[in-house]
Amino acid sequence: MQNNCVKCGTLLSADDIGASKKLINRGMTENFLCIDCLAEKHGVGPERIREKIEEWRESGCLLFAKVE
Repeated sequence: MQNNCVKCGTLLSADDIGASKKLINRGMTENFLCIDCLAEKHGVGPERIREKIEEWRESGCLLFAKVE
């Protein structure tokens, strides 16, 4: 299944989907946003969302796979 951002149409990564679940609704299965659109929705820069993803990944959040 290929997912695209519902707002801008960008092809989504696993981090985009994980961040949408973390920031909007963990149970969501569709209507995901890319990091740029999530940042706009929450009134922050995309770099802040990426920083939070790394924090969540390091803390062991299962929505974000460890990068080795």
